[in-house]
Amino acid sequence: MGTKPLLLIDIDGPLNPYMALSRRRDPEGYRRHRMRPTGWETGQALPVLLNPEHGTRLLALADRYELVWATTWKDEANTWVGPHLGLPPLPFVDWPEVGGSSGDGTFWKTRHVVAYAAGRAFAWIDDEVREQDRAWVAAHHPGPALLRQIDPAVGLEPPDFDALAAWAA
Repeated sequence: MGTKPLLLIDIDGPLNPYMALSRRRDPEGYRRHRMRPTGWETGQALPVLLNPEHGTRLLALADRYELVWATTWKDEANTWVGPHLGLPPLPFVDWPEVGGSSGDGTFWKTRHVVAYAAGRAFAWIDDEVREQDRAWVAAHHPGPALLRQIDPAVGLEPPDFDALAAWAA
């Protein structure tokens, strides 16, 4: 059997629909957590919405994918987010830099994701991927890739998990 594709998982947007925080009520199935990752040690804790069902759905995909954090939370995802979702510690993309401009309209993470994948097939869930990123990946990555944009006001939904399962099949 060949190497499984990577499933590169962003937190803010897909797992934490941060745009929904301003609503009166949290979205159905989500629980609000207060966290203090690096950068949030003082003042009010960071509110994070998480749906435990997402952990179950991600673990169900683990037979088809190697799960990897692709988030600015980096290794802190394993401390602050993973346990609330029932996920084991996952490898993570260790961004050489966070943010910035690519100069060509692509998302700053795109080049780093392709470098991390190193030719392996991958699916990437993030709220900031766009058509420019899909085109750049198609031109610069030799393997198959699925870039799935997630609405940061909604987060991951059942059709996203279905699409991920179908793509890896």
